[in-house]
Amino acid sequence: MKYLKLGVMQTLVIERKKDFGAFLRAAEDTAGEETVLLPKKQVPAGAEKGTAVEVFLYKDSSDRLIATTRRPLLTVGEVGKLEIREITKIGAFLDMGLERDVLLPFRERIGELKPGISVLVALYVDKSERIAATMRVYRHLKVAEGIAKEQTVRGTVYELSNPGVYVAVEDKYFGLIPRAEAYGNFSVGQEITARVIRIREDGKLDLSPRRRAFEQMDDDAELLLKKLSAAGGELPFHDRSEPAEIEAAFGLSKSAFKRALGKLLKAGKVVKTQQGIQLKS
Repeated sequence: MKYLKLGVMQTLVIERKKDFGAFLRAAEDTAGEETVLLPKKQVPAGAEKGTAVEVFLYKDSSDRLIATTRRPLLTVGEVGKLEIREITKIGAFLDMGLERDVLLPFRERIGELKPGISVLVALYVDKSERIAATMRVYRHLKVAEGIAKEQTVRGTVYELSNPGVYVAVEDKYFGLIPRAEAYGNFSVGQEITARVIRIREDGKLDLSPRRRAFEQMDDDAELLLKKLSAAGGELPFHDRSEPAEIEAAFGLSKSAFKRALGKLLKAGKVVKTQQGIQLKS
């Protein structure tokens, strides 16, 4: 298609009207080489030949190009959450706010899919010239704009890998929780709040789900107290415990554990034992 653009909002003009609707063309296509049907129910009242109309182009169930004045929930290249309507043998169909749902092929999914849940996706035009959805949103995200270091941001986890936890910040910017900061459990689709710890030269963001050390220490100390209480007042951990053991038990780095433990020891709330730590009676 030279003039008509699939999957985006564009302004076209009415080339001719019929009983069943109006055929639209791009303003620069003066010869009317490419036209698309806008069904009668979508034609604005009083519109005539030459009237400009903003429309979205997609393909109907018969694979015919069609226009609608309805604005979809997402356009091609945008990232956002869409609800799963149903799951079939070829993939999941998502509600994009139009008469026709959009397909998320199984090869483009990450994790398990269930009807009724919303998933973070980007829309693209596939090889067969149809609009489709993908959960592999990395290449569709943008560099950060208007975000500062130490700012708290919202994001959606979209991939877990060796470098860390990939997050779509505000569902549109590149974000990564490096492995060194990725304490706790994360899952694809999880919504989180995080702190910006670094803005890279390329505009991508490094994140931490934890506050700065001196701010986080109180919460970590409270966590240790709750764990001790739930365990009957004693735990087999101390400042010489292995980092992996500490992370598995508390979801904390060893340094964060030691800071929290030091705070509790100084406050006289716990004592060290030969086996670990114990609530002070």
